[in-house]
Amino acid sequence: MTSSDELRKRREKEAVRIRTSLNRLRGEQRASLKGGETAVAYVKERLCIGCDQCTIVCDDDAIEMYKVAMASPLIQVESNQKAKILRDDCTGCRLCVLACPTDAISMIDR
Repeated sequence: MTSSDELRKRREKEAVRIRTSLNRLRGEQRASLKGGETAVAYVKERLCIGCDQCTIVCDDDAIEMYKVAMASPLIQVESNQKAKILRDDCTGCRLCVLACPTDAISMIDR
């Protein structure tokens, strides 16, 4: 039978392995993202949850939040906020893409 100490050590070792693997994957994703002057951010409205993380990290004030009607027939909410990219102000830095928890923002060609 496995002791609790052995189990704890095995879990810690596995957690380190998973964390290392995820960090490597995130690094590959960041390296493959378009960016720079030839790219602009794009928000997929249906994935945006209105968390406001993108506006916090955007140094160029290229993102604004706007209100839309809630699409659910079960929940009666007056408005729901979504992110909108201001194309002229966007410098293509990719910070919003990395900050978005739902992957609602991607980079596209200008």
